[in-house]
Amino acid sequence: MVQDGTIVKITDNTGGRIGKIFKVLGGAKRRYALLGDLVILSVKVAEPRKPVKKHDVVTGVIVRQVKPYRRADGSYISFDDNAVVIVDKAKLEPVGGRIFGPIPRELGEKGFQKIISLAPEVL
Repeated sequence: MVQDGTIVKITDNTGGRIGKIFKVLGGAKRRYALLGDLVILSVKVAEPRKPVKKHDVVTGVIVRQVKPYRRADGSYISFDDNAVVIVDKAKLEPVGGRIFGPIPRELGEKGFQKIISLAPEVL
């Protein structure tokens, strides 16, 4: 569960490393975002000579969260960090060609099949 002001790790190869969320999409007064939700974030730390630069405003999808997430079968899944993947706002496809770290299978159910196919490990 992340909200405005949360510092997140950008877990793809677009060039961004750290970002700060400043808007959760999905409603005028929506406060929290869970796995698979879209957020608007600002890139705070970026690698040189990559497509995403420092201070860029991008759209991302939450792929990992520290707060335990309840699955339909009653089990819970949680991660060590809060992480996002930068996506294209119009097509909701990932901008980068690689994804790092584990990805939960709930993202596939929410329509992010491309992220699932690029992930090295699906939990």
